[in-house]
Amino acid sequence: MKTRNLFIGYLVLLMFVVALAACGSTRTHESTGQYVDDSVITTKVKALLAEDDFLKSFKISVETYKGRVQLSGFVNSQHAVNKAGEITRSAEGVRSVENNLIVK
Repeated sequence: MKTRNLFIGYLVLLMFVVALAACGSTRTHESTGQYVDDSVITTKVKALLAEDDFLKSFKISVETYKGRVQLSGFVNSQHAVNKAGEITRSAEGVRSVENNLIVK
């Protein structure tokens, strides 16, 4: 009986360790917390871009990975590219901006 309880205890401990490891990040994958943080940053940036009267008419895609924000899409002037970059940099939590907007 003692051996069985000990085995079950080790099994529960092993499952707990595996569950914690699954939530950790690697070089190519985000942890659950980082994913949530990046989702918040993406939402903030999209809201700021939508609030701007000049930029809200453009379809600008926003993706965030570990605090690095990538903007992509088409705009009609270099001024729009620069303004979108400035607005994105002003959002809380943004570590860097990769501005891939294209002037058409």
